[in-house]
Amino acid sequence: MLRSYMGPNNMRKPLPVLQMPNPDVGKRGEAGHLGYLLRQASLAWRARMEHALAEFAITPPQFAALTMIGAYPRLSSADLARLSILTPATVAGIVANLKRDGAATARPHPVHGRILQLELTDKGKTQLARCKRRVYALETELTVDMSEADENVVRRWLARVAATG
Repeated sequence: MLRSYMGPNNMRKPLPVLQMPNPDVGKRGEAGHLGYLLRQASLAWRARMEHALAEFAITPPQFAALTMIGAYPRLSSADLARLSILTPATVAGIVANLKRDGAATARPHPVHGRILQLELTDKGKTQLARCKRRVYALETELTVDMSEADENVVRRWLARVAATG
C-alpha cells in the first residue's frame, strides 16, 4: 500500500520515499549518538548470534544463561537473572527448559534449602562448548581488523559503561 497525503484541491499525493542510510552512514555511523550506536550494534550482534546458534536450537538468552551457570556453578536463579541481564521470569523459563532437557540440575543450598543452586550437567557442558565455538568464531570475525590493543580498549570501555550503568 502506497502511503499518501491529501494535497491541494483534495487530491491524493504520494508521500516521498525516505532513503534509509546504511548503518555506517551519518547519524547511523560515526556521527551518531553513542547510545544509539550501542543499541544498533547490540541488535546487529544479537541477530548474528541468533543465526549462528539456531542450528543448536539455543537463543542468545539461553546461551547467556548457560555461560553464566558454567562460569559460576551453584548460582541461584535470582543470581543468574542479574548476571545474564535477564528478567526473573525469563530465567525461570530457561532454567525449566534446561532442566527438562537434562542440561542443568538444581540442588537445594546446603544452608538455605529454599534456594536452588544451578549447575550444568555433562550434556549442558557439551552444549555450551559447541555454542561457545560458534560465538567465538563470530567474535573473531568482529575483531579481525582490530589490533589486540584496540580490542582491549573496546573491552575496557564496554565493561566500564556496563559497570557505571
